Amino acid sequence: MKQLLSALFICIMFAAPSFAQSSHMEDGLEWYTDLMKAQEKSKATNRPIFGFFTGSDWCGWCHKLQADVFSKPEFKKWAKEKVVLLELDFPRRKQLPQETMQQNASLQQAFQVQGYPTVWLFTMDQDKSTQKMNINALGSLGYPAGSERGKEQVTFLNNANGILAKKQG
Repeated sequence: MKQLLSALFICIMFAAPSFAQSSHMEDGLEWYTDLMKAQEKSKATNRPIFGFFTGSDWCGWCHKLQADVFSKPEFKKWAKEKVVLLELDFPRRKQLPQETMQQNASLQQAFQVQGYPTVWLFTMDQDKSTQKMNINALGSLGYPAGSERGKEQVTFLNNANGILAKKQG
């Protein structure tokens, strides 16, 4: 089921200057931290955004998802072909730029994220009449509980592909 979320927080993004570091490479993958930069890439490549809500310096399940899924060759290949990666971090011991914190909190509220790790697949488009950005939420994922040990990436990717298939359907 596709759900359209009005993204009022996007006004902040257009008014705010570009973030100092809008992306970083990790384990061979480019992770954006600036939603509007991720949106530009998404639009240019016609791939949805993969929003990873994490607590990078405190969330054990986030680290487990990264180790058991994101670090695997199957995920890396899939991510490079299918999505634009966006890291939405909520650290406790390090300080993010104010613009990044505002953006991440706005997205957390828009998607009603209550636990970590949470992944949302989504697209964005601009309403031509109001000029506001809208989020088309495709579906969400978490740690692939119940997976065969050592095969978590298989379950995760099957679930993610199921979400993407609905987008095309």
